Amino acid sequence: MSVLIILTVALVAYANGANDIFKGVSTLFGSGTTSYRLSLAWATLTTLAGSILALRFAQSLVARFQGTGMVPEALTADPTFLLAVSLGAGLTVLVATLQGLPVSTTHGLTGALIGAGLAATGGSIEFSVLISTFFLPLLLSPVLALLLTLAIYPVFGVARRACGITSHSCLCVGSAYEPVSVQPNGSLALARTGIAVQAGQMSACVERYEGRMLGLEAGVVLDSLHYASAGAVGFARGLNDTPKIVALLLASRVTGPTAGLILVAVVMAVGGILSARRVAETMSQKITRMTPGQGFTANLVTSLLVTLASGFGLPVSTTHVAVGALFGIGTSNGTAHKDVIFAILLAWITTLPLAALFAGGTYWLLGLT
Repeated sequence: MSVLIILTVALVAYANGANDIFKGVSTLFGSGTTSYRLSLAWATLTTLAGSILALRFAQSLVARFQGTGMVPEALTADPTFLLAVSLGAGLTVLVATLQGLPVSTTHGLTGALIGAGLAATGGSIEFSVLISTFFLPLLLSPVLALLLTLAIYPVFGVARRACGITSHSCLCVGSAYEPVSVQPNGSLALARTGIAVQAGQMSACVERYEGRMLGLEAGVVLDSLHYASAGAVGFARGLNDTPKIVALLLASRVTGPTAGLILVAVVMAVGGILSARRVAETMSQKITRMTPGQGFTANLVTSLLVTLASGFGLPVSTTHVAVGALFGIGTSNGTAHKDVIFAILLAWITTLPLAALFAGGTYWLLGLT
């Protein structure tokens, strides 16, 4: 049973890495600031940093995701219960990842706790704890992220223009950026030579900034801030997600805190490196178009909310917050893809019941053996 618990917790960590690791750096890739590989490398490094500090600064999240207060205390150490929870959450997130849909591991773990708890107790779980401790943070965090993004981005835009910093579209040509201009017929042409931009090249056009800040090129400063904000999201995600998964190992007493932390952190990184591409494309390119400034704003909001939530022991979803911020950017610039947003929202709605079904069914089947 101990080996099975380790394997199923590793499944949760792998699925979490595959589905979540790119969410902070999706704005770097989506805005054309850097490549997929460099974005993924930065995400992996910063997430590992957050994971290393997770057990020191996020102890209350460990207790929350052992089921403390929601199910009888004796059940939180039951290997069958923990196996059902980890398998239910891991399968749910893995299914969504294969579809390229960004869902919440937090949501999956919550649903699995409910399903296994209902199966184990015959319906005797503390719904008041469930609503106040789990549901409210999960429901309110993406709405708050959307509203904060809508509020902050115009302020940043006014500040940028007040500093005399302008923006223009560019086409990446090798390692250089060539400014492009819109022609009377709606086509694009290189500003320097007048050569028309081909249809296949238009998707490679990105927004760049001109002007100076603190004696430095504005584009360099913004890119640096963008990298820092993306790294902050990766750090916050490692800080918030790692203890939720490690909690399953600690409750079962199959590993100590250090060994559990190392196992989860490493498997999360492997999951991101091997299987992040589909969700990365959804987050970076299919929700909304974005400029580097808009990406920086979304990351700033996400990292702030997730870090604060980790400090207060609130189980918010990095996914919900990050996607909520991107919804805010899409609403602000009018390029949100509503069909993709609808598919993501539908996946969010089904995550909890699907995880509950998987976990409850697993607990029931294990009881027959």
